Amino acid sequence: MAVSAASVMTPRGARYIKQLVSHMSHKVTTDLDDAGRGTITLEYGQCVLAPEARHLTMTATADTQENLERVQDVVARHLLRFATQEELEVVWLPLTELVHPAVADYTLQHSTPADAVLRDLAAETRTATGGSSGMQITADEGALLTMLVRLTGARRAVEVGVFTGYSSICIARGLPAGGRLLALDVSDEWTSIAARHWEKAGVSDRIELRLGPALDSLRALPATAEYDFAFIDADKESYPAYYEEILLRLRPGGVIVLDNVLQGGRVLDPVHQDPRHTAMRGLNDLVAADDRVDAVMLPLRDGVTVIRKR
Repeated sequence: MAVSAASVMTPRGARYIKQLVSHMSHKVTTDLDDAGRGTITLEYGQCVLAPEARHLTMTATADTQENLERVQDVVARHLLRFATQEELEVVWLPLTELVHPAVADYTLQHSTPADAVLRDLAAETRTATGGSSGMQITADEGALLTMLVRLTGARRAVEVGVFTGYSSICIARGLPAGGRLLALDVSDEWTSIAARHWEKAGVSDRIELRLGPALDSLRALPATAEYDFAFIDADKESYPAYYEEILLRLRPGGVIVLDNVLQGGRVLDPVHQDPRHTAMRGLNDLVAADDRVDAVMLPLRDGVTVIRKR
């Protein structure tokens, strides 16, 4: 499947969507929901249009690149035809370029920077783990974790997936005196790197490491709402099970953070049927419809969902 998107600067986005949906409904299938989000379904593809305060976002999908270009052309031509009071610019970007590397770097440079301990850990992780170092979160996501722990006033936290301990440090630093983080992982090799850096960061007294299958460790915990915060960044196929086990043990008002929810954009494309992609796609749908929680998905790095238990 081919996917592209365009962000069109205009304060009249909602009006244009209504006009497009109404006009094209005579020839193709269209829908307009209560939030003003329009869907135009053509024989060879689809376009979803969403109004924002100052711009209109459009996401086009089709089975081939040729059909994607046909969807882009039809929607853009009709949009420009209705824009008689302003000159619009429609630039379609492929999915892989939706977040430009320059934008990602800019957001990183304008977040609280990593200190010497985290920088040293990141450097050792690159050397020691090679290609696996990409599993480590970045400094901006680490800053987000610390901030969320502090904002929620969390005292008891659980982390599924430790790797070399970067996220553990960020979570533990947000905990107050007497706070505790239960860190779950299966690798003694990688968590041995974590333990050394926890000591350097001065947070080792707040962290309890348990090695073994995380699902077994979670199910061995009391089935009571004792935790305030959770971070899940482990094998993607098990995310749905981790989510349910942690939600059961999370207090009302507690927060779960899910990492890698976009899977490089593959969750948008049903052609990707790898177990990790289908599991994440299903969990994303579940969380969005789950009346037990409130959730927001953020386009930070590979996608982060912040979930609050009601």
